[in-house]
Amino acid sequence: MSVAITEAIVTLAEAEARFHLSRTEVEAFFPEWCVDLPNLTKAEKTGLAEMRRRYLYQRSQGQLLENTVTLLFASPLLTLAGFYDPPFRLKAEESVQITLTDPEEVLQGRLDALVLKDQFWVIVLESKKTALSVWSALPQTLAYLMANPYPDLPSYGLMTNGDDSVFVKLVQTPGRQYNFSRVFAALTSNQELYGILQGLKRIRQAVEKE
Repeated sequence: MSVAITEAIVTLAEAEARFHLSRTEVEAFFPEWCVDLPNLTKAEKTGLAEMRRRYLYQRSQGQLLENTVTLLFASPLLTLAGFYDPPFRLKAEESVQITLTDPEEVLQGRLDALVLKDQFWVIVLESKKTALSVWSALPQTLAYLMANPYPDLPSYGLMTNGDDSVFVKLVQTPGRQYNFSRVFAALTSNQELYGILQGLKRIRQAVEKE
């Protein structure tokens, strides 16, 4: 029996129970979003300012759907962070299937964006309607990250609805654990966007070493 991820994994409790996940608050578990962050160039800061200006204009016109958030927010960030350059490869809306312990049950879903490095899942973007809380994407994001074909390597995600963004890290060995960053509010200031881009660049550095 096939079940859509968005139907089978609705709450955080369901994601934790189905995948035997637990959240860790050990600071050393997820330093990539806040420690040893790379400096941004003047050109990068200018690019972020222009991106924010366009986003705020379109946001003032009303709610933004997933494709619009991806176009205005997620894609420019990935460009500036270098995820469209070698050795990374992008597959948009990649199909995902996750088989649970019961072989008769398969979770199915689609990713809004997926960045790969030698089939290693680097960034998963869950672009939700801006009317929804970014946290509503966490259960499905954890489910997607569990589909990493290299379970001995960490998986990283960026949940965003454009207004707010949160980084997620998940490891499957030796124990299945995850944690997330603080919320970055892009509407607040350019400094918030700086933090998102620095986190993306730092994660890129981490996965390139794998």
